[in-house]
Amino acid sequence: MEILGIIVLLLDIWAIVNIIGSPASLAAKVLWSLGVIVFPVVGFVVWLLAGPRGTRALA
Repeated sequence: MEILGIIVLLLDIWAIVNIIGSPASLAAKVLWSLGVIVFPVVGFVVWLLAGPRGTRALA
């Protein structure tokens, strides 16, 4: 079980680094980061599907 927590933590850190480095507005970066921090698993999945890279991939 501990390994699963470490994997989630690493994925969340990776997501936050990508959020901060994105060309999105500051408000969008703050909201996405808060979503990933408050809801680690769900926030990561939603960001992965609907975040800046997700919208480009789906368009």
